[in-house]
Amino acid sequence: MRLPIEATPRVGTKREKLTKERLKELLFYEPETGVFTWKISRRRIPAGSTAGCINGPGYVTMRVDNYQYLAHRLAWLYMEGYFPENTVDHENRVYSDNRWVNLREATSQCQMRNRGVFTCNTSTVKGVWWSERKKKWRVQIGIAHRPHHVGYYIDILDAAYHRYAAEQCLGFPDCDINSSAKKFIDNHLRG
Repeated sequence: MRLPIEATPRVGTKREKLTKERLKELLFYEPETGVFTWKISRRRIPAGSTAGCINGPGYVTMRVDNYQYLAHRLAWLYMEGYFPENTVDHENRVYSDNRWVNLREATSQCQMRNRGVFTCNTSTVKGVWWSERKKKWRVQIGIAHRPHHVGYYIDILDAAYHRYAAEQCLGFPDCDINSSAKKFIDNHLRG
């Protein structure tokens, strides 16, 4: 089983020995911008340089004391003094945006709820897609990492309403402040 990128190391590993004090000796974190800068020179990197680089998925990573860290987890350590037990979620879904106001501790289920709409989704509403077989819009929602069928609807607006109602019943607004179903409904009411 592969551990998710966010997995916190087990207690007692070298990585967990990084403390807030040690981090603050090496780096400065600007909560307004989410940028880390080096306080000391390192090999070819002068003090005052921006720390980290963006990895494949889009997260900012950096090496501290010979261990690779995700910048949003280091921001949490810098501000709160500990590595969170759960994941650190980017509320606006921009993985490189490590401003303090954009970060929150979240369960993996809550983080999954805050995912965006897949690019192959033609409805623009998460969990709503056209069923060619039924000739209706199908609505689905994930509960405990499993898809659950909500229903089929002739009108996409009805489908969006039912998706949003399911999100409300399951407490999604606590996790997903960017509900695509709510945005779709609001845009339809405005237009």
